[in-house]
Amino acid sequence: MVKAIALFSGGLDSCLAVRLVQEQGVKTEGLHFVSVFCRAAPSSTSCNEAEKGAKLLGLPLTIYDSSQDLLEMVRNPKHGYGKNLNPCIDCRINMLRRAAEHMREADAGFIVTGEVPGQRPMSQRRDAMALIDRKAGVEGLVLRPLSARALEPTVPEREGWVDREKLLAISGRGRTEQMELARRFNIREYPTPAGGCLLTYETFSNKMRDLMNHGRFDLNNVELLKFGRYYRANAGTRIIIGRDQRENDILAGLAREGDWLVQTMDFKGPLTLVRGEGREDAFRMAAELTARYSQGREAEVLRVSVRKAGKDEEKIVEVAPADLDNYKQQLIT
Repeated sequence: MVKAIALFSGGLDSCLAVRLVQEQGVKTEGLHFVSVFCRAAPSSTSCNEAEKGAKLLGLPLTIYDSSQDLLEMVRNPKHGYGKNLNPCIDCRINMLRRAAEHMREADAGFIVTGEVPGQRPMSQRRDAMALIDRKAGVEGLVLRPLSARALEPTVPEREGWVDREKLLAISGRGRTEQMELARRFNIREYPTPAGGCLLTYETFSNKMRDLMNHGRFDLNNVELLKFGRYYRANAGTRIIIGRDQRENDILAGLAREGDWLVQTMDFKGPLTLVRGEGREDAFRMAAELTARYSQGREAEVLRVSVRKAGKDEEKIVEVAPADLDNYKQQLIT
């Protein structure tokens, strides 16, 4: 029996693509990619949706964290960025290369994706899809069941592993045909189609540019960009202010040696993380902003704790809550 490896997000298109080849007797395994650039943490929402969809389809699923692969790719994409800092073509090439490795290890014959020409502006143009397949070394080995009859025949079609006439010819951004097919397959629950990559968002991309221009470019620093209000105190120092208790807890967990944690002492408020040079002006700025975003923002003066992460070292400062206009040029949005 022929076997295939499916790039599987758990979304409607990937579920339908898998079901179409399963209907033709193709044994299929799923490969789900996560990264630090997912909207949620790599271990949470993205994986949950994929695992739910895989269970529905009886699809064995492997989860691959591509965070490290993507770091240098984001800094210097060979094929450029999309609208923001999204290196979609380079990312897709990397996915297919990893899928090809998995295909060989699993003794599978081809790769399945839920792609539809014209659905995404950068990576799902016909010319881009051909480029991606070529650069990934998988020309002819990527079957796109939802759109196959609108594309050139692939190896599995030419070899008779799948019947091309039972595949579809969908193109464009519309979802009507997919939803009709979902009803036919009794697939009732699926996530709303949306960009899950933070690099497609302007605000996150602005923070990424700031990090690449000033900071240490690693996974922990990138993870910090996903939470809180983000200020640039000076060329060597960032200030990240939690918006709620969940973000406070996350920032505490991401703090590492050398960071400073700032909190008001007499009022509830944010946890603020200061990373970078231990300059007095940065501490003062962090303390004033922490006071401003606390429940004591109307007070004339607040006591604020500034302590070193993981250490007993602490100092107490008294500050007036910040006038946000004084720091608006340093807020990265």
